[in-house]
Amino acid sequence: MLKRFTISLDEKLLETFDAVIKQQKYENRSEAIRDLIRSSFVEEEWQADKDVIGVISMVYDHHQPNLQEKVTEIQHDYHHQIVSATHIHMDHHNCLEVVIVKGKAGSVNELADRLRSQRGVRNCKLAMSTTGRDLH
Repeated sequence: MLKRFTISLDEKLLETFDAVIKQQKYENRSEAIRDLIRSSFVEEEWQADKDVIGVISMVYDHHQPNLQEKVTEIQHDYHHQIVSATHIHMDHHNCLEVVIVKGKAGSVNELADRLRSQRGVRNCKLAMSTTGRDLH
């Protein structure tokens, strides 16, 4: 069941918000606000070390000595959190590794941090989510 409520915003803030939701192709303010609220709750679950799911995307130089072996070893250390991993050859020097992870937020963050800190890793991002079971 949907409930309506009213909020008041500074005119400039509302103009900026409207520009952002138009750019992001939202049909209306309500859906954009729902997504902001859900994102806030997802962030809280991650900070509370709850069960979460996420995607680690990492670009690295495969010519970096022993890097691929280190990445594999780290992933084996966290095998209970890894649901799936995909390796893509981007060009002659760079690879993309996409790792789908599930588990306690602290452990998933620790895995991303360990991967990110390896020499030769050019970029490593963790996209966080939850099952949303309590979010509607």
